[in-house]
Amino acid sequence: MARRKQRRAEEPAEELSVHELIEGPTQDLSAARAASVTRDLSDATADVTRDLSAVAGTVVGPAAVGTEGRVRIDLPRMPAAGALYRRALLGALPGMGGRRGPELPEVELAVSGVTVDRAHLADYDRVCGFRLTDRLPATYVHVLGFPLALRLMTAAEFPIPLTGVVHVANRITVHRPIEAGETLDFRTYAENLRPHERGRQLDVVLVGSIDGEEVWRGVSTYLGKERQAGGGPRRDQGDRPAPPALPAASAQWRVTPRVGTDYARVSGDHNPIHTSRLGARLFGFPHPIAHGMWSKARCLAALEGRLPEAYTVEVAFKLPVPLPSTVAFSATNTDETWDFALHDARSGGPQLVGTVR
Repeated sequence: MARRKQRRAEEPAEELSVHELIEGPTQDLSAARAASVTRDLSDATADVTRDLSAVAGTVVGPAAVGTEGRVRIDLPRMPAAGALYRRALLGALPGMGGRRGPELPEVELAVSGVTVDRAHLADYDRVCGFRLTDRLPATYVHVLGFPLALRLMTAAEFPIPLTGVVHVANRITVHRPIEAGETLDFRTYAENLRPHERGRQLDVVLVGSIDGEEVWRGVSTYLGKERQAGGGPRRDQGDRPAPPALPAASAQWRVTPRVGTDYARVSGDHNPIHTSRLGARLFGFPHPIAHGMWSKARCLAALEGRLPEAYTVEVAFKLPVPLPSTVAFSATNTDETWDFALHDARSGGPQLVGTVR
């Protein structure tokens, strides 16, 4: 009797629907599939056309004036990331997305009273390589507030659709250490919409405060690829800057597909380009790729114990990290500055370049 071929432990599952890839694993797929997918997508059909001004009528209390004259909308709770990804996926279907706004929405979303689940923090630390302590890694605060930024980016009038958007850079400033027992308030807004040779870029700002004091700030730069009329302005290959020189590697890490699914579980970022071969191919990647914020977190974990209590860490995501692959980490220290990088261990191609100062 022929033995059934078993899937390797490091390969992501292929039998899930696109809805389930976005939402993440469920306990009873067979029983819930038909009812929940139909219900969730039908609910999202009506919701996908709602703009952020409509949200103001659902919050507790009136909208207020936020940063730089933006309308501040206080949400009663942190949004659910899974539902927002379903909204984004539905909006990408032909005839479902509607017209996107030409400018950034002049709103600021806010949520108060966000607490830390220590079990979740420990799980995140294990996935990213941090030591198990009550002090929050800089990148963990990004995870806490990410659903709020995701809600902003999935608004009908947001100028760049979430599906296919490329996270090209991230800057985090830690003003002081944050402990697991503290309660955070978050606000988020978008700024600096600008042209790019392949489309448009913008910055999504996420701010964490405790008792009215800003203690953490993250700025994520996203690229929305767009076709310009006539192909758009393109630089000649000879005009492109040479790749940065990388120092000798100090460590090598094997990055398996489990990194994609494990980080999706602890971060709430269930984008299928990170968790499924099918999902990755739908967006033009031959294999799933690691989350950029996992790569940044893993580098910071390698520098743990050598960073000051207050610092800014900035990274540029150069090339995707395929799952599976082997990456090489390198870091150099000059005065109070760390320069670090990830590159493909076989080809030497730069995947992430960062600085701590």
